[in-house]
Amino acid sequence: MSDSRSVAVLGLGAMGHAFAANLLKADFDVTVWNRSAAKATDLVEAGARLAESPGDAVAHAQAMILMLPDFAVTRDVLLGGGGALAAMPAGATLIQMGTLGVAETDRLIAEAGEARDDVVFIDAPVSGTKAPAEQGKIAILASGDRERAGAVVEPIFDVLGKQTHWLGQAGQGARMKVVINAWLISMMQGIAETAHLADTLGVAGDDLWQVLDGGPLATPYMKLKLDMIDSGDFDPQMAMQWGLKDAGLALEAGDDKALPSLAQIRNLWSDAVSAGYGEQDIAAIHAYLEKYRRR
Repeated sequence: MSDSRSVAVLGLGAMGHAFAANLLKADFDVTVWNRSAAKATDLVEAGARLAESPGDAVAHAQAMILMLPDFAVTRDVLLGGGGALAAMPAGATLIQMGTLGVAETDRLIAEAGEARDDVVFIDAPVSGTKAPAEQGKIAILASGDRERAGAVVEPIFDVLGKQTHWLGQAGQGARMKVVINAWLISMMQGIAETAHLADTLGVAGDDLWQVLDGGPLATPYMKLKLDMIDSGDFDPQMAMQWGLKDAGLALEAGDDKALPSLAQIRNLWSDAVSAGYGEQDIAAIHAYLEKYRRR
């Protein structure tokens, strides 16, 4: 039998793993599935059930969280042969939390609705990275039928995030996510170039922050990334390969001609990924710029 505290988490990357771990700590009944089962070892030790397939994962779950890398993988796991949607209990809730893009999310909502109109589709990507996810402090950009799904999803969201913003009909979450990520990517590039200029002019990073701190230009995000740049430790909170993907999704959803700076950043980050920086944090764009300067 399924109940409102029975949750399946499909996809155990940095974010999905954090979601599953936090739900276990909050005494939810958690089943997990991942293409690489080894990523579930510690979760199983903490009480999760490891499913053999997406369908097996959701068979008795009242809510399914999808946190997968892109649209193609998400669609295959959900709607492909032996996919999860067909196996969900009647009236269950599908919570799509990955960053798929606007057109892709709309397509998934439509196809899922055609296949199972009894399943509630909640589009709920997140604003936040690995550390906030582990701390349960992300912001959730929720959209969909809150009246039908709220009793199931809101206790889940209370565990996963610090804030939940309900934005309207399903698909609005994906739109907000693209907008936020366009800003984040542009801000990271600006931080990297500013740090590069400061270094060129002999301005210490600590001095730069002391001047900015307390004023309208200072943000905790900037301090975090300046510290990464200063230490040279680019352990990924958001890997550059995913930042590149998100820049592409923003350009796809918007107008390339109206987003010329973002288009240039996308091209630069593509070069950085090709040069081997893809699995490092997006702050590593500074290291790539430094390497480029020395050529």
